[in-house]
Amino acid sequence: MKKLAALALAVGFTAFGLADAQAGMRYVTIGTGGVTGVYYPTGGAISKMVNKKRKEYNLRVTVESTGGSVFNVNAIMAGDLEFGVVQSDRQYQAWNGLKEWEGKPQKKLRSVFSVHPESVTLVAAVDSGIKTIYDLKGKVVNIGNPGSGQRGNSIDALEAAGIDWKTDLKAEGLKAAEAPGMLQDGRIDAFFYTVGHPSGAIKEATAGNRKVRFVPMPDEVIQKLTTKYPYYAPAVIPVEFYPGGTDKMDVPTFGVKATFVTSIDVPEDIVYAVTKEVFDNFDAFKKLHPAYKVLTKESMLQGLTAPLHPGAEKYFKEVGLIK
Repeated sequence: MKKLAALALAVGFTAFGLADAQAGMRYVTIGTGGVTGVYYPTGGAISKMVNKKRKEYNLRVTVESTGGSVFNVNAIMAGDLEFGVVQSDRQYQAWNGLKEWEGKPQKKLRSVFSVHPESVTLVAAVDSGIKTIYDLKGKVVNIGNPGSGQRGNSIDALEAAGIDWKTDLKAEGLKAAEAPGMLQDGRIDAFFYTVGHPSGAIKEATAGNRKVRFVPMPDEVIQKLTTKYPYYAPAVIPVEFYPGGTDKMDVPTFGVKATFVTSIDVPEDIVYAVTKEVFDNFDAFKKLHPAYKVLTKESMLQGLTAPLHPGAEKYFKEVGLIK
C-alpha cells in the first residue's frame, strides 16, 4: 500500500510539475472498491471537485481501487489512506469492535458524510431454478471476497433464512467484478452484490445470453435483519435500469448506505475542504451518477456511526445542517 502511495506521489509530481511539490502541495488518497461498482466513480467525483481548487487548498486528491470496506477502514487506520468509502454496517462494526474488529474498536475512525443507499442484490440464472433465497441450497453461489462488506451482508441474509453458508451451498469468494462473467459462463448459479443502482456489474450480468433474474428477499428475512441490526433498512432493486433481466417489477430486499470516512489524524482543513466542495457543488455531484438521484443534503448525514470529523462538523455547522 505504501509503495502504491509513493508511486501515486511520484506520478503526481511528474504530472503536475515540481512547482506543485515546491509549493508544499499535500497529497491524499481515497480508497474505493472495484472499478465496476459505485465506490470508484464516487471517489473519482469527489477527487475531481477538490482538484479543481487544488491551488487554493494546496491539496491534490488521488483515487485507489481497493478490496472494499474492510480494507479501506484498516488502511485508513494504518495511515496508508486518508479517506475511504465504507458500507454503513462496516463503519458500525469497526467503531464498536465487532466482526473483523472483534474486541478492537477503531476509535480513530471518523465520519465525513454518507452517500447513496446500497441494496443487497441477489442475481440468479433462470436455468438454475433459483426463485427464492431458500433455493440456494446445494447451489454454487458467490458471497463476495473476504474483506468486502457484501460478504458480511450475504452471510447475514443466508443466516436469517436458516441457511448455513459453509455446509448448505458451495460458497465462492470472488470479487464483485468477476461474478457476472462467471454467472454467464455457467460456473456459478447466483451471486450476491451490495451495490448502488444502476451498477455496471449488474448490467453486465443481465446483458448476456444466459437469462437472469433478481431474487427477492422474503418479508420475514428483511424483518429479522432490520430488527436485529441498526444499520439495515428495507430497500428495492429498480429493474428499470436492467432491461436485459427477466423481472418486470422492482424487487424487495434490504440494504445499507455507502459512507465516506477518515481518521482523526487527518488535518481538519483537509476534511473541511473535501466536505465543502461536495456540498457547495451538491447539484453537480448528484448528476455524476444515477445512484445519487435520491440524495438530499440531510440524508447525507444519516447512517453514520463514528463521530463526525471536526473538519466536516465545522462545515455542517456553518451551513446550518447541524446545530
